[in-house]
This record gives sequence, C-alpha cells and structure tokens, in this order.
Amino acid sequence: MCIAAFIWQAHPLYPLLLLQNRDEYHNRPTEPAAWWDGSEILGGRDAVAGGTWLACSRTGRVAFITNVLELHPLPEAKSRGELPVLFLESTKSPKEFAEGLVKDVHQYNGFNLILADISSKSMVYLSNRPKGEPAVIQEVSPGLHVLSNAKLDSPWHKVQRLGLNLKDLLGKYGESEIPVKEVLEKLMRDKVKADKSRLPGICSIDWEFNLSSIFVEIDTPLGCYGTRSTAALTIRAGGEVSFYEIYLEKGVWKESTVNYRIPKQN
Repeated sequence: MCIAAFIWQAHPLYPLLLLQNRDEYHNRPTEPAAWWDGSEILGGRDAVAGGTWLACSRTGRVAFITNVLELHPLPEAKSRGELPVLFLESTKSPKEFAEGLVKDVHQYNGFNLILADISSKSMVYLSNRPKGEPAVIQEVSPGLHVLSNAKLDSPWHKVQRLGLNLKDLLGKYGESEIPVKEVLEKLMRDKVKADKSRLPGICSIDWEFNLSSIFVEIDTPLGCYGTRSTAALTIRAGGEVSFYEIYLEKGVWKESTVNYRIPKQN
C-alpha cells in the first residue's frame, strides 16, 4: 500500500511537486533512491522483483504506482513495479503508453499508475480496476490530487486528510518556496486513523483500520509492515529536479537527496 499527494501544473514554481509514502514489509529487500546502473532512471528499487513504486528519468518523465486494496490477489500475476520502469524506458507519450498497455493490464493485480512527461505537460492516470471492466485511462487535470489504494481522489479518510492538510500548507506558503522537508514531516508522518464507520469494507476491519492512517505501522505474523520510505519529488519551472527520500535501513531512518536538471529541448 502507498499514498501520494501531488500538485500538477498548479504552482508557479513547481510544475510538479509530489509527496509519497511507500508501505511494505520492513524485511523485504529494497534499494533506496539512486541512479540505476546503466540507466537513465532515478528511484528506489524493489530488490526482489526489480521494479519501483516511484521513479523519474533524466529527460523529465515521472511514474509512480499504488496497489488497489482487494481480496485474493493472484500470486502468479506479473509484478506491478515493472510498469513505471517500462514507461520510463519508453519514448511514448503518457497517453500512448497507457493505451498500448491496456491489452496487458489483466496480467497484473489491481493497480493505479500515474505517468507524466514534464516537457509536454502531460499526465495520465491508468487503472485496471474494477475487475472485469475496461481499463480506466484519464488525463490528470491541473491541481492538487491524492492517490491511495482506490481510484484517484477517492474519498477515503487518509486521502481526504492528506489533501486538506496539503491544501492548508499551500495556503500558508502561497506562491513562495515550499520547505519540502518540513512539509514531509508535518504531513507524511501522520498516524491518525479513520473512524471504523468510514472504512471501505473490502478486507477485515482490523486490517483496514491499521492501514487507514497516512503513516502506517503494523505488527504482523510475517513481520513489521508499514511505511518504510517517504519521498518528495520536486520539479521546478527551470527544469531543476530534487528527489529527497527518508528511508528505513536495518531499523534506522536515513535520508538522501539527488539533484539534477532536465536538459532543455532544442
């Protein structure tokens, strides 16, 4: 499970500002955000399946994915983490890539995928749920959006809470610089859970209740599950990119920042 809040083409300084929590078992081998060897991709990496949950490219392409909360996912399904990688390695526009993927979406468990290209100011949302229905391809409108484990901007407790809190902070800073580290600490470490009457009712109430906060921490028979990395990706109008990540490594929280500039197109 993951949650991401982002401002798209709606701030004078940032064509894209994205905040994301990644939730996973703490014992699952993971590589923190870095440039991938022999690749134009910057992001964290799942060391088991080889994919990613959030990454960007030197040319200004961005992709991130969340799982859809559902019962009985298929164990033989393809890894959803390969989808952001396939897009970042492609030269297709977000819409063209999404349309080309539609024929294969049934091979994956439920996902929400955001694909963006900064240079063309194009962002697309793709989902393969509800099951048995045609895939959803939607142009993402400029503004503030939140994506969790249902449709984009679904009225879940954590989605609405994060959206409102980010909107309040944006009001505080106006059109000026946003102190990303401070915003991450205030918004993405939030452990307030939903009222049980507001849970979606897909899985067990206890599981959904524990997942209902923005920052997740659950002890399970398979080990600790929850938020193990928090990232902020900012792309400025001049093409400056900053990928800041706080991540858990062997029980210790660490942080890193990678900066680069998107080359100007001729």
